[in-house]
Amino acid sequence: MAVNVSSFNNSGSSDKDCLISRSGSLILISAYITSTLLILPLCVFVLYLGFKRWRQQSSTSSTTSHSDIFTFHMVLMELVDYLGFTLVNLGFHLVNENAYRAGFIITLLPWYGRAYFHLLTCVERYLAVVHPVTYLSLKGQRGVRIRNICIGCVWLISIAGTTLFSLFKNVLFFDLCLLIISLIVVCFCSLSVLHVLIRPGPGEQGGDRTLVDQSKRRAFYTIVAIMGVLLFRSCGHMALVVLKVFNEGICVMIVSDSWFTLPSSLVLPLLFLHRAGKLSCCKKNPK
Repeated sequence: MAVNVSSFNNSGSSDKDCLISRSGSLILISAYITSTLLILPLCVFVLYLGFKRWRQQSSTSSTTSHSDIFTFHMVLMELVDYLGFTLVNLGFHLVNENAYRAGFIITLLPWYGRAYFHLLTCVERYLAVVHPVTYLSLKGQRGVRIRNICIGCVWLISIAGTTLFSLFKNVLFFDLCLLIISLIVVCFCSLSVLHVLIRPGPGEQGGDRTLVDQSKRRAFYTIVAIMGVLLFRSCGHMALVVLKVFNEGICVMIVSDSWFTLPSSLVLPLLFLHRAGKLSCCKKNPK
């Protein structure tokens, strides 16, 4: 949850003045406080549960699911983002240009990484529902190798993107294209899973919804949740592009863009806690 770095690079000194203005500073500080009170504890708790589960599984033959591994790496991305956001705030308040520029560059890494880990999670859920035989074959060592390669590629692509696009200015439209492509893939996964859910299976008279496998429903809800936060994030970025084209209201929108990334930062950790039964508000009361 940080200020959109590509917007900052696009603009120049006028946006620097915007970010340290009264309205920009208030939005920036409020976003940082929200990250400190909400995202940071959530990420630490998820990593704690993951470490605890890893210690328990070390004595058994069970393995961690692919989606949980994606969530752990997503949380690491969020911690990197928090580090960059901290440097940004320190740079502004200490008037240290090197600090806030370093912070902006660091926040580029999770900006790109979030989209890729969202995509991997949706594709994993898509395979589990639409191609269950293929998914089951990927639960062994072969699947773990493929998963690790995908995760490594995400980190490498994010680092490469951070390095390349921090050297150029006109990346705002590229960022929007990345979000749109992500939405297209997620929508495809969502519609495919929905088709499987409503299609009558063997022994389901008229497609009785009560007989549908609950795991398929959970997969659909996961994909829809990710699609929702990506759509919300894309709307905010689209507004930023439009305002940039017409050069109106860009100041407040740049610093407000951090709030549009908040749901995308929360969705995978919250879904993980829901699967782990740690969200009391989602627990079913026994009758």
